[in-house]
Amino acid sequence: MLKIRTLLSAVTLLVTGGLSLADAVEPSRLNKILSSGEIRIGTTGDWNPMTVKNTATGNYEGFDIDVVTELAKDMGVEVKFVPTDWKTLINGVIADKYDMTTSASLNPKRMAVAGYTDSYYHVGTVPLTLKKHLSKFNSWEDINSSDVSVATTLGTVQEQQAKEYFPKATLKSVEAPARDFQEVLSGRAMVHITSNVEAATLVKKYEQMAVVPVKEARSPTPLAMLVAQDDQVWINYLNHWIELKKTRGFFKQLAKKWNLAD
Repeated sequence: MLKIRTLLSAVTLLVTGGLSLADAVEPSRLNKILSSGEIRIGTTGDWNPMTVKNTATGNYEGFDIDVVTELAKDMGVEVKFVPTDWKTLINGVIADKYDMTTSASLNPKRMAVAGYTDSYYHVGTVPLTLKKHLSKFNSWEDINSSDVSVATTLGTVQEQQAKEYFPKATLKSVEAPARDFQEVLSGRAMVHITSNVEAATLVKKYEQMAVVPVKEARSPTPLAMLVAQDDQVWINYLNHWIELKKTRGFFKQLAKKWNLAD
């Protein structure tokens, strides 16, 4: 009832000349971005090869970084990267600390409080371990054992997946900027799970690591950018932009650049 009264009051003021249309309707982030000349991107910088912060230069690199850089170029604005972590990723969108994020997995809990753009890439979840432990694991069920420790990073989709996949295992969660794979490398955990795209980069970077030879990846999931749930104008703009770039082969070209092509 209060919302209806507020709306009626706004309409009355608008009709009588006491309130402008701009005052009655909250401007979209699209308008704010175009007016300010800057788009704010929340990113964790810890998901190789999607978003990685180069410690030498302080710059962000990766598939998603190229995506939002192209978006900014097409909009004629500058990019401002806002550091965040998985645990507070959604809070930053809701609190208007940034206009959108780099990609995140679609997840029902996130979908309940934040908006998503259309998807432009898909991932699946795979387990990793040290090569010296490979003889112990040949399937997902081999990991689901009380004598196996599984590392996860707080706030990630993989943290929730680990709870679902491995109810019998000992789960060890670490808080960003620490990462789950570091627990495996140090010997503090035997297994961790991550997207197949990050797994491919990890086994290249760390020769002692390997993907557990499971039959198939689990939980195939679309990736999309998180945005404010109530800003349909901004969501529509981003969705149309994604569709345009898909049609022109932009995402396929990026996938090849970052060795993500099928």
